[in-house]
Amino acid sequence: MKPAIHPDLAGASVLVTGGGSGIGASLVEGFLAQGSRVAFIDVVDSADFVDEAAARHGTAPLWIKADLRDVKAIEAAVAEARAAHGPISRLVCNAARDDRTAPGTVSVEQWDDMQAVNLRHVYFTAQACLDDLKSVPGAAVVNFSSVSFLQAMADLQVYMASKAGIVGLTRGQARDFGAFGVRVNALFPGWVMTERQRTLWATPEALAAHLSQQCIRREIMPEDMVGPCLFLASDAARAMTAQTMVVDMGRV
Repeated sequence: MKPAIHPDLAGASVLVTGGGSGIGASLVEGFLAQGSRVAFIDVVDSADFVDEAAARHGTAPLWIKADLRDVKAIEAAVAEARAAHGPISRLVCNAARDDRTAPGTVSVEQWDDMQAVNLRHVYFTAQACLDDLKSVPGAAVVNFSSVSFLQAMADLQVYMASKAGIVGLTRGQARDFGAFGVRVNALFPGWVMTERQRTLWATPEALAAHLSQQCIRREIMPEDMVGPCLFLASDAARAMTAQTMVVDMGRV
């Protein structure tokens, strides 16, 4: 099913973090289908994805290779996206790593590394984009959190701390950026069946147990995040800011 068309997204300069695979890749294609000018940041090789997306949509997204743990690299990536597509008016902070960490085993380095990927980049990418966002009417930020911290899941303390932090950050950004007419909301995916999830954790038993707790017992796919994200980024949600949207088939 194709998502609704949002005319205000046509021609918009969009930046997505972690856009080379999984949910992020679906978001990139979702904005391309709206006619947006899309750049994405990813540290992994995304050349094949760029070619495939261009073949499907007639327009290639701009892949900017950068490590989101490096604030200077974030700033340089934002500058590159701006030079290519004009002032960024829609920022989607999607990148994250959901590594499992058993209690009592986490080093300071592991903690800092995961917070840098999952939480710190959200703050500094928005900061690097703020002047752009302020300059474009209807600008919006969508931050990806997770339902995991609402469910008190095992072996995810570090990840859940970062995703809970995104809620506080989103509300703070909404208050501060709202003075400039910029909206900021957070999206909470459920267990989305990306290739990473299927490879590492989605055993038949684990998936069956999870689906049994959903109101709608269908696997959640990366493309299921596209419509909600486009809505929050578009003028259709022009009265929404500082809010959280759960997209998890009713498990929470």
